[in-house]
Amino acid sequence: MANIRLIIAYYVVTFAVIFVMSEGSYELEKNGGHGWESAHATFYGDNNGGDTMYGACGYGDLFQQGYGLETTALSTALFNDGAACGACFEITCVDSKWCKPGAGPIRVTATNYCPPWYEETPEAWCNPPRKHFDLTMPMFLKIAEYKGGIVPVVYRRVKCHKKGGVMFEIKGNPYWVMVLVYNVGGAGDVVGLNVKGSQTSWTQMTRNWGQNWQTWVRLDGQSLSFQVSTSNGKTFQFNDVAPADWQFGHTYESKKNMH
Repeated sequence: MANIRLIIAYYVVTFAVIFVMSEGSYELEKNGGHGWESAHATFYGDNNGGDTMYGACGYGDLFQQGYGLETTALSTALFNDGAACGACFEITCVDSKWCKPGAGPIRVTATNYCPPWYEETPEAWCNPPRKHFDLTMPMFLKIAEYKGGIVPVVYRRVKCHKKGGVMFEIKGNPYWVMVLVYNVGGAGDVVGLNVKGSQTSWTQMTRNWGQNWQTWVRLDGQSLSFQVSTSNGKTFQFNDVAPADWQFGHTYESKKNMH
C-alpha cells in the first residue's frame, strides 16, 4: 500500500512539473521565445520626455509616431548598429533597495542609442560588453526610486503591440529615396526592406541609419508597395501603400500591421 502511495505521489509531482514547464514555455513563446537576462538601467531626459525625442534610430517626434514616453536607449551590446531599433522589451528592477515594491515589469520600445564612454568612470554604463537600458524618466520611475540613479534589472524581448498599420515616411529626392519605417508590430525591429513601384520590379533597400532605408532607383510617379522583414524571420508584404502621386516628406500607412 505504501509503495502504491509513493508511485501515485511520483506521478502527481511529475505531471505538476511538466505542467509548470509547459506553462513557462507558453509564456516564453507568447513573448517572442526569449527568457530573462540581466542588465542595468538608468534614465535620461526629464519627466516630459525632453531629450528623448528623435535620436539614433531615425524616429522623429515620438508622441506623434505613437511611441510616447514608453521608450529606451540601448547600449552598444544591445543596439546592434541600429538593427535593434523598434524592438520591444519587458524590464523589471531586481535586487536593489531602490526597486519600488510590487512594481510590475514595464514595456518599452528601443528608439535611441546610449553611446559608450571609454573612460573607466562610474558613468560608463553603456560601454561594451555591458547590457544597459537608458530609460525615459517616467518609465524608470515606474520601477525604481529617483535616488537610485542606476539599478540592476532583468529583461526579455517581447512582441510589440502597435495601433494602426506600419508607417512609411518617404524622404529624399527623385534620384535617391529614403524611407523611415516605424510603428512595426510583432518583432518590431526591421532587418530588411524591399520596395516595388507599379512600373518597376522589387528592389532591395539598404540601411542608411537606424530604421531609415535607401535606394537609388527612380520611384516617382508610381504607386509603392513594400516588403518588411523582421528579426523573427517573418516577411510581410504591403501592397499599394503609397499612391502614384506620393510626395517627399509625407507618411503613408499600411492597412494592416505585423502582429
